[in-house]
Amino acid sequence: MRLYALLFIILNTFAGLLIPVLSQALDINGKVGVTDLIFTHDSIYEQQHSHQNQWSLMGEIEFYQTWNDDQDSVLFKPYFRIDQYDNERSHFDIRELLWLHAQDDWELRTGITKVFWGVTEFNHLVDIINQDDLVDDIRSQEKLGQPMINLTLLKDWGTIDLFILPGFRERTFPGEKGRLRSPIPFANHHARYESSAQDKHVDFAVRWSHSIGDYDIGLYYFKGTNRDPRFIPELKGDGTLQLMPYYDQIDQVGLDIQLTLESWLWKLEAIQRHEQIDDFAAVSGGFEYTFYSVFDSAIDWGMIMEYSWDERGAPIITQFQDDIMIGGRLAFNDVQNTEFLAAWIHDLDDNDLYSVQIEASRRLGDDWKLSFDMRLFSSHKFSSISDDDHFQITLERYF
Repeated sequence: MRLYALLFIILNTFAGLLIPVLSQALDINGKVGVTDLIFTHDSIYEQQHSHQNQWSLMGEIEFYQTWNDDQDSVLFKPYFRIDQYDNERSHFDIRELLWLHAQDDWELRTGITKVFWGVTEFNHLVDIINQDDLVDDIRSQEKLGQPMINLTLLKDWGTIDLFILPGFRERTFPGEKGRLRSPIPFANHHARYESSAQDKHVDFAVRWSHSIGDYDIGLYYFKGTNRDPRFIPELKGDGTLQLMPYYDQIDQVGLDIQLTLESWLWKLEAIQRHEQIDDFAAVSGGFEYTFYSVFDSAIDWGMIMEYSWDERGAPIITQFQDDIMIGGRLAFNDVQNTEFLAAWIHDLDDNDLYSVQIEASRRLGDDWKLSFDMRLFSSHKFSSISDDDHFQITLERYF
């Protein structure tokens, strides 16, 4: 802990001294932070670290520059995390390194960036462009940067996005010492592919999106390397087992719709995927209803309910095969931007399989932010992370 506290102080001092000098030429902002991952149970696998606290240091800096009357811009956003025990969680990534050229009715993006599709809160079915950074966030909210050429056509009848995606990013997984992993360790950096081009395969996607009255609609087609690997048990040289990620080539059609009716948000995401071993459909949808100015205060309270179904029907293959998610969101709408989200996720095929999650955050002054996350998992004989209940406290300094 002392080492990470010292590094955090050094980075904070570095940011305070260097950023004002560089910002004369560039728009520079970012954050550095320290995270304590606190586990409530002992680890259950032999190689895992047995410590209750797992500290890590993270940082993200954004460099932004425009020219040519703001028609051209460059964005560079590097990211890093240094973990106390898990070498696989310690990693560096270029989240974005992008040149954008914009005209009245079209835009061209070239480089590395992140693209998000979807409307639901818990299960982002249609989001497929970027790879999950699973060691950074088990909820699959954090993504790795994806190389791309993206042409956007802005028309009265909708927006067309054309993507060429050269190169593939493997999903990140915890190492042998890491928590929140399977009983058999993952074979990190040794993936296999259906394509002979392996991680150099060029993927393609096209998406149409438009707002029609109260509806926001998106429809896309993707052809390329599946972002969700399947796993093949394999013996290592020392005779121990490991799980080898295998990435199929897929064709996928996706649809997302959001209907806004006063305080109601009705949401739907659906996909149809063709891959080497299976063709299947999956659907996720539900609603969010918001009570504004609760008890004549500034607080807004949103109630969320969603359901996810996957035709494959096996929890080993997908987390959301027949699950209901019930949650609530509080937005305090104060100067400190205080937010709170709580959710219960329940497997309808197995009443003993569930998880609870709580997320809360609040700004401290102008430059600091404190975040709290909690994840509780049911004690279930088929759950490899049933003893990985944890709390996470993150303190970030923005500049």
